[in-house]
Amino acid sequence: MDNNLKGAVLFLTILTTGLSAGLFYAWAVSVIPGIKRIPDKSYLEAMQAINRAILNPGFFIIFFGALLLMIWSVYLQYKVSSGLSFWMIALATVTYLTGNMGVTIFGNIPLNEMLDQIQLTTLSLEELKSTRHAYERQWNAFHRIRTIFSVVSFLLLLLAVRMGHHSGMM
Repeated sequence: MDNNLKGAVLFLTILTTGLSAGLFYAWAVSVIPGIKRIPDKSYLEAMQAINRAILNPGFFIIFFGALLLMIWSVYLQYKVSSGLSFWMIALATVTYLTGNMGVTIFGNIPLNEMLDQIQLTTLSLEELKSTRHAYERQWNAFHRIRTIFSVVSFLLLLLAVRMGHHSGMM
């Protein structure tokens, strides 16, 4: 097998996974604390706008590309060795698929879609407050999970490279 291809795919895998983890981490430490401070209606309007804006090619390339590249990396690594590096990459893939993509698809996205259907201008102050509380609490909980899992996936990939180079397998 061409080691250049395997190396290039693994490099892109780590890059896209790192960008995904970085996006979620940066959001957790900057955006969430910042928007916590704004009034209910402004918060809900901001989240509606952000949820619409993130549906773009740049996000999709990183979010879905990381998983596709991980699967390709698992395949290429398996062809060479089913040793520890292979298992680290495979575990990173499962971690990303379940904890990042699964939580996003089955947790955050349904909340985003629900929020997008709400006509905020028709809600009373109390309804805005209760809508925000329900949405924000759940959304942030899901976000914490996917942030942790995406960072763990990234770390597992880095460890796989470290272990692979240490053992001469990569």
